Amino acid sequence: MTLRGRLTTAFLVVVLGPVLLGSIFVAVTVATVSRDRTAERLDHAATTVRTGLAATCRQLQAAADAVAVVPPDARWDVVGQLIARGLATDIRIVATTPPPRPPGATDELDGWQDCATPATEVAGQSSNAVAARAVTGDLTVVAAQATDHDFMTRLAAAAGAEVTFTSPEQPADEGRRLTPQPGQPLFLTVTVPSHQPAFLYAVLPAVVLAVALAAVLVARRLAHSTTRPLGELAWAADRVADGELDTRVPIPHPDELGRLAATFNRMTRELQAYVQALTASRDQLRGHLAILGETLSSTHDLHRILQVILRTALAATGARAGLVLLIDHSSGQLVAQCGLGLAGRWDVPEAELPQQRLPLGEGVLGGVAATGEPRRGRGELASSEPPCRTYVAVPICAPGVPEEPGDPAPFPETLGVLALYDRVGGDTFDDSDLSTLRTFAGQAGVAVHNVRMHEEAQRLSLTDPLTGLWNYRYLRESLRREVERASRFGRMLAVLVLDLDHFKDVNDTYGHAAGDAVLGEFARRIRVGLREVDVAFRQGGEEFVVLLPETDAYGGAIVAERLGAAVRERPVIVDGIPVPISVSIGVAVYPEHGENSPQVLGAADRALYAAKNAGRDTYRLAEPADVTKSGVSPGDQDGDFDPTTAVPSGPRPPQHRRGR
Repeated sequence: MTLRGRLTTAFLVVVLGPVLLGSIFVAVTVATVSRDRTAERLDHAATTVRTGLAATCRQLQAAADAVAVVPPDARWDVVGQLIARGLATDIRIVATTPPPRPPGATDELDGWQDCATPATEVAGQSSNAVAARAVTGDLTVVAAQATDHDFMTRLAAAAGAEVTFTSPEQPADEGRRLTPQPGQPLFLTVTVPSHQPAFLYAVLPAVVLAVALAAVLVARRLAHSTTRPLGELAWAADRVADGELDTRVPIPHPDELGRLAATFNRMTRELQAYVQALTASRDQLRGHLAILGETLSSTHDLHRILQVILRTALAATGARAGLVLLIDHSSGQLVAQCGLGLAGRWDVPEAELPQQRLPLGEGVLGGVAATGEPRRGRGELASSEPPCRTYVAVPICAPGVPEEPGDPAPFPETLGVLALYDRVGGDTFDDSDLSTLRTFAGQAGVAVHNVRMHEEAQRLSLTDPLTGLWNYRYLRESLRREVERASRFGRMLAVLVLDLDHFKDVNDTYGHAAGDAVLGEFARRIRVGLREVDVAFRQGGEEFVVLLPETDAYGGAIVAERLGAAVRERPVIVDGIPVPISVSIGVAVYPEHGENSPQVLGAADRALYAAKNAGRDTYRLAEPADVTKSGVSPGDQDGDFDPTTAVPSGPRPPQHRRGR
């Protein structure tokens, strides 16, 4: 059943129920009142009949007594007068002791009912008179009143009811039955016409029917006026559920349903605005994620990646400010990498942000980095941390990669902390924000891990695994870059090519393991004797190259002499056996000995062979005349060194000297 049907039924039950009950009550009440009134009329009529019969009997007794007391010769005159006056219909004078009657004879007084001693009537007979007796001597005077139609009519008129004879055997179905008694010697039945309110019984169904019809119409109207707004609300709710958020419900009346419709319209407007905001936020987040994905796939610039991740996290959570810090294990501190919207002493240019550091375990950020557990709250940060009202911070962890397939993943290493501050609107960060930030922190962890792995792979691809120095591949790029820098700024660049003397004898005498140890120790001594800006390379075998930025020929000669002494003065100890070593060095300077990187390197290489021809364990400085236009000497094109092309000379000061 629909809501309209239920409302209609409920209204009809509420309205017609009392109407029907009231009608039944009225009908029962009217019937009861009618019966009570009929009973009262019967009682009044019966009393009136008894009173009338008693008066008649007294009147007859008085008439009989009047006849009995007069002299005998005047009795018949008195009888005539009494009958003429209507005090009796018949007066008879009989013997007190009547003679015996022959069989079959009837008493002339049969049918007269004595008022004083009423006798029981014979079934099927009725009394035709009532009589009263007066005895005087041997005579009895009997005065009678005929109970004919006129008498019964007068009696009924006086009682206001219908009076009829009845017999002892005849039940009185209706009316009141009067039994004989002194003063009322007759068997009578008093009947009053019953008062049936037929009009009322005819009107009541008509009224009930009219009320029912009116109730049905009113119920349908009320149900329609009530359910129509609800139907419109249901229709609008279906449209909203289908995505049509611009649906509105009319407000017909300012009642409860009107307020419900107004609330629904306000809800849909707010929902539409919220969905539009979510859509804009989603589009913005998609844009940030696209930028993030493009950044992660197109660059290994860690700073740029962290900036994109931080901006995306701010857009996704609606935070005012954010900060990314990474752990510096050498100092045991958190170092700020990038930040947005920071306040206090953290509000510095981005280039100065790495100067902001926090010890591990101190404050909220240090605690997150130390324990690896995220935290969020309100105003609980240490004074050294960025000021804020609310915050959420999660650890940046490296993904755990098992060493072998099937091994359990190792516990992830904490790399840093990603923190957001002051959500827009003043609300605290909730669990969804924490989950979102965990996602971005995971991306940051993967990014940091990938960048470090890339840097490590790049370092391994550009370094010599035995000595830890840069390899020949990185030598060409570094030499080209340093030559371009020296040319741009008008500076000098010294290039040293070093070769261990008689290294093949070391391998043949002590073994290749000893040779590797010698090479490693030789590389270490080279690094010790250089500045931070100087770069050492292993060109191949036992041959090494050193670049000395902003160094002239004199400075290069000093470095060559120092390196030769560091190698010569202390033999390398291999398995307790001292292995003496020495080195030959060739020195060339840009732009004095070459116009580009191949020419300078070729000049230094020729100077090296000049040092070897000079007896080894020494250095030689390249001569400007040794350089050709091609950058390679004719004798060096096939890889062989012609000692006649190099002048084995010792170091000499050039015109432009930069001391070391």
